[in-house]
Amino acid sequence: MQRTALFSAVRRSLCLSVLLLLTAFGPIAAQQKILIPMDLSQTDHLKAYGIAYWSLSKGILVDWLLNYRGGSFMADYRDNLASECRIRGVYFEVLDGGTAAQIYADVQDENVNKDVVRLEKEPRVAVYVPPGFKPWDDAVTLVMEYAEIPYTKIWDEEVMADTLQHFDWLHLHHEDFTGQYGKFYASFANQPWYIQQVSLLEATAKKLGFRKVSELKKSVVEKIRSYIGSGGFMFAMCSATDSYDIAQAAHGVDICDVMFDGDPPDGDANNKLDFSRTFAFENFTLEMNPYVYEYSSIDVDANTRANNPENDYFSLFDFSAKYDPVPTMLTQCHVNVVRGFLGQTTAFHKQFIKKSITVLGEREGTDEVKYIHGNYGRGTFTWYGGHDPEDYQHAVGDPPTDLNLHKNSPGYRLILNNVLFPAAKKKKQKT
Repeated sequence: MQRTALFSAVRRSLCLSVLLLLTAFGPIAAQQKILIPMDLSQTDHLKAYGIAYWSLSKGILVDWLLNYRGGSFMADYRDNLASECRIRGVYFEVLDGGTAAQIYADVQDENVNKDVVRLEKEPRVAVYVPPGFKPWDDAVTLVMEYAEIPYTKIWDEEVMADTLQHFDWLHLHHEDFTGQYGKFYASFANQPWYIQQVSLLEATAKKLGFRKVSELKKSVVEKIRSYIGSGGFMFAMCSATDSYDIAQAAHGVDICDVMFDGDPPDGDANNKLDFSRTFAFENFTLEMNPYVYEYSSIDVDANTRANNPENDYFSLFDFSAKYDPVPTMLTQCHVNVVRGFLGQTTAFHKQFIKKSITVLGEREGTDEVKYIHGNYGRGTFTWYGGHDPEDYQHAVGDPPTDLNLHKNSPGYRLILNNVLFPAAKKKKQKT
């Protein structure tokens, strides 16, 4: 009897000890975090964004640690998240609760230019591209394919059918929204790909009830304008930037020559532009010569600048993470100086940029602005000059860029900042 009572007492004591141990160490285990550093220690910066997107798609909240080790990501530890990092070759660190708490305290210290932004839900991504496009035709689709971020392809028919409302983020492929077929006429008018492109555009315009391609594109521009005004996020590169604003300014003006739309342009087109309708640019002049490979004075023409890839760089601006979180998110990078690259629209002359626009990156010592951001209505737009951050002078027919050779590309990181940006929890403005 006494031995039984003693056994029971010991058993109760052991159970109590185990319970105390679980109570003591359980919270620590629950607070374990996975840190995905985005400084020079990261093995694959581009796929790290894909991991953040994948985490959100699995219901795992992600904290974006602005200005901490290059804009790192932090999430609760999950075995499947750790496995996914290993599979994709993304470097990560497992932190205990105390270490993670110290990092949060550091980035939220009012005396440092850092902050935490919670990413809550994966953005629904649409890419405006013509049918039959190849992912490597466009840097954004190329990097999303590499990072394994899913997207939906849409074009004029879908835009005119109001499908944009189903997406959080829209990227514009290298489109010419003026209806001049990229102004490739002088160099490529007899090339099969150009003839096919014109045929596709004209057939689409006719199918949708438009007499001219330029009229269809202006209607598409208006649909996108409404989408942004209602809270959408739009990102564009190269010629989709300035040609979009030109189409807005020339909404009621014929700026296309006879080889593009069958009749001559308005001879007074430059005096009829309405800059109150544009998002980013004003006071520019159109290039009306159809044989000149340029839309307007907005673009820093690659033919008139010194194009030396060894000396061509642009600098990212430094913003306050706590008071300007949006531009801070868009400029997160492991370097402050990024290698430049050309395009049909390489960069923007500063003199034509509206004062309401936030300049994110520029070529120091020049009037060249590379990377800009602005607001319209309840939404935003971000425009990035150039064609391919890792192909300095991309030409028609060039082979696709192999991002396996550019896993840590700063120029491509800026694109992926934009993809994740809509996932951020909206912060209340500080007063």
